[in-house]
Parts: sequence; structure tokens; C-alpha cells
Amino acid sequence: MSQLSNEPMSQIESPSPITRHSSHTGKTFAEKALARASGQSAVIAGQIVDAVPDVALSHDNTAAITKIFRALGVARVKYPERLAITLDHAVPAPTTVHATNHAETRKFVEEQGVVNFFEVWRGICHQVLSEEAIILPGQLILGADSHTTHYGWMGAFGAGIGRSEMAAIWATGELWLRVPESIKITVDGELPLGVTSKDLCLRIIGDLGADGGIYASVELHGGAISEMSLESRMVIPNMMAEFGVKNAYLPPDDAVFEWLAERKVKSQKSKVKSESEIINHKSQRDIQSEIRNGALFPDVDATYAATYHYDAAQLEPYVACPHRVDNVKPLSQVRGTRVQQAFIGTCTNGRIEDLAAAAEILRGKKLARGTRLLVIPASSQVLSDALARGYIQTFVDAGAVIGTPGCGPCMGNHMGIPAPGEVTISTANRNFRGRMGTRDAEIYLASPAVVAASAVAGVIADPREV
Repeated sequence: MSQLSNEPMSQIESPSPITRHSSHTGKTFAEKALARASGQSAVIAGQIVDAVPDVALSHDNTAAITKIFRALGVARVKYPERLAITLDHAVPAPTTVHATNHAETRKFVEEQGVVNFFEVWRGICHQVLSEEAIILPGQLILGADSHTTHYGWMGAFGAGIGRSEMAAIWATGELWLRVPESIKITVDGELPLGVTSKDLCLRIIGDLGADGGIYASVELHGGAISEMSLESRMVIPNMMAEFGVKNAYLPPDDAVFEWLAERKVKSQKSKVKSESEIINHKSQRDIQSEIRNGALFPDVDATYAATYHYDAAQLEPYVACPHRVDNVKPLSQVRGTRVQQAFIGTCTNGRIEDLAAAAEILRGKKLARGTRLLVIPASSQVLSDALARGYIQTFVDAGAVIGTPGCGPCMGNHMGIPAPGEVTISTANRNFRGRMGTRDAEIYLASPAVVAASAVAGVIADPREV
């Protein structure tokens, strides 16, 4: 099993996979999840199944999917109660084209009776669906967004699909999927001070490559994972989309079940129209028990295409350098690089824990001359929490710009597009050329603390020294 060291990445031999060929009948998470979703007692990796997703997710691209759907000659969505639609990628609408897409989406939602619809103020789809507990452990969510792998933080099978596939799900309620082979990554030990789950992800992708997990189901296990906060765990399956995986999975535990149950109860109470309805609702304890019973766990004798091992204690802060997410270097090798823009947000690192880390660094400080900072909370709930805790005031006092909850400049639509020749350091998940809307600009990826420290220093900086 591969261990990490404190040597620079360029001097480390990447972990070698431990392949295992076994006659055991144990099942991986992916095999169990897709067996359940396809109504079969068991399936194996490589098998094609007709799966029925519990949730079908789309966002601003809903308008484009609607055109494909109507071309199929189908008037009604088969399971409107299973659709979840957000407006988040370009909010508020920056152009007439975007505004028209939003209007068409609202019309479709009303026409089809879609209940789980979230307007421009609510936030990024993956954060919102998690907060609303719309998807639960052991369930299948297919989304017209590549980072639908995100829901693996709670032990759900989340996978991104294309617009045509989503239109087919609307029409038929199902989609064929190939059961992926599985990769197991075990992370033991404890993360050092100043090192985050984002650094772990960058290290894995840097070691194994952006295509190292193509169409695989990656399972992440170990003490270091289970000791992380839930918000730190959310980063991991989200970033694994950049590893090329079909889905990512973290074993859910009591912390996950309690978090989701609490939000289910809150949602339940918000829908009560009369006091008499309250007696028909389940208690949080009952809901938590149901959520736990729905969770899926891989068997101890499951067969994996490859396994890897990391010692969390050997990790350090890392940065993904232009123009590939797997062009990863230790922070120490790129510190001092001039930056014109810093961005904290996205479905990867726009949660309250991330804003707290940034606020701690920025408190009482000003941004470096010539460097601007954009902060966009991942959801309205995160924004409210940040306001209540004083983080927003800290950011404003430092000279930062606060954006509407949503994706912002991550995909280059608006709200922070860099100028040619400029350097942005971001908490996002992608940094390929032109990702933020400008081909001749460079994007570095790092944790929120590194981004905040860099905004203060005006160069890529180590937060442990600020």
C-alpha cells in the first residue's frame, strides 16, 4: 500500500494500485445501489441495468432539456415529484438569453407541477438539495450536471448525465446505466493543522491523474474520513468528478443521518397548513431511523479494480496549477505567484465552514492593493448563517465583493470573469483554459484558507503564516 511523504510531489512516486481478483460474492456500494435502483436482487460490475432514479436534477439547462423533451412527442413528465430544478448557474440573469431560459424553466415547472423548484435566490443545486434532504443515503440521483457525484457525501449514488438522457428520464422515468467497477481509497490518520479535505482531493487527483477514475465508482474509507466534519466530507465526492468517476461514495454514519433527519423535519413543518396535520407527521427519531435503514454499505469481501492507501498525517496544502486539475504542486512550490483575483465559493467550497476559515484570516485585514476578492455563499442558508456570525461584515470590511448565492464566475458566465493575462486563485473544482470565461487567464485551485491568505498577501500565500 502506498504511503505519502513530505517530499515535494515531483519527487514522489504515485501510489500503485493493488489489484484484487476474488471469487468472493461480496458487493461494492455501486453494485448494491444499482441493484436496488433497477429492482434486481444483485448486479455485477460491467452489467447494463435499467435504473429508476429517485431524483432527477437539472438547473438553468432545464430550458434546453425541455426542447429535447418536447421533441420526443411526450406531453407530461412521468414522475414530476422526482424532479428537482434550481436556477443557479447564472443568477441573477446576466443576459437576455439567460433571462429567457429562466422564464421558460418557470413555465415548464408550473405546467408539469414540479414541486422541488428553487428560484434564483436559493443557491447552488448540490448544496440546496442536500440542505432540503431531497436525496437520501442509498438512493440514486441522476443530474444534468457533472458534479452530481456530490451526493456521495451522504452515501447516495450520484452521477452526471447529458441533456438528452435527462429528457429520456422525464419521459420514461428510467435510464440504462453500466454498473461501474469500483476503486477503494483508504485514508487513515489525522489531517495536520491547516490541511483540509480539499488538499486531500488535490493530492489524490495529482497522484492518479484527472482520468484515473474514468467511469469508476470510487469509495473513500478510513478514520481520517469519518473524523471530518460533514461539510469537509461534502468536498470530496464533489471533487472526485475531476477524477473522472461515475460516482463517489463515503460511508454514512450517525452524523449524516441526524443532519438529514433534522432537515427533513424542518421541511415537513414548513409544509404544514393546519395544526391538525402535525399529528400525522413522524418524529425526527423515526425519520432518522428510516434514513439509516435505507443506507447501503459495501461488503467486507467486495471486489475492487484497485485500492490505494493514504496517511493523512503526511498531507500538506496543495494547489492545482494551470491549466489542469491534476497539475498539482505543494503550496510551498508556488507561493509568491502574483494573483489579481481571489474567489471563494462554488459547490465545492462555498459552505459556512469554508467562509469561517476565510473570515478568520481576513478579520482585521485589508486586501492587497491590486487584488480583488469575490465571496459567493453556496446557498441562501449559508448566506444567512454568515450574516448572523458576522462573516459577511468581515469580508466587506476587508474589501471583498459579496455575490448572490449561486455558481457565479465558476463556469465563466458572469460575476468575476478575469481579464486576459490575469491570475485567479479559486476554491472551485476546475481550472482548464477558459473555464472562467477568459482563455488567456490562469486559474489556480486551493482551499478557502489559502485563497483568503492569497487575497491578503496579493500572491499565493500559506494561511499558516498569515
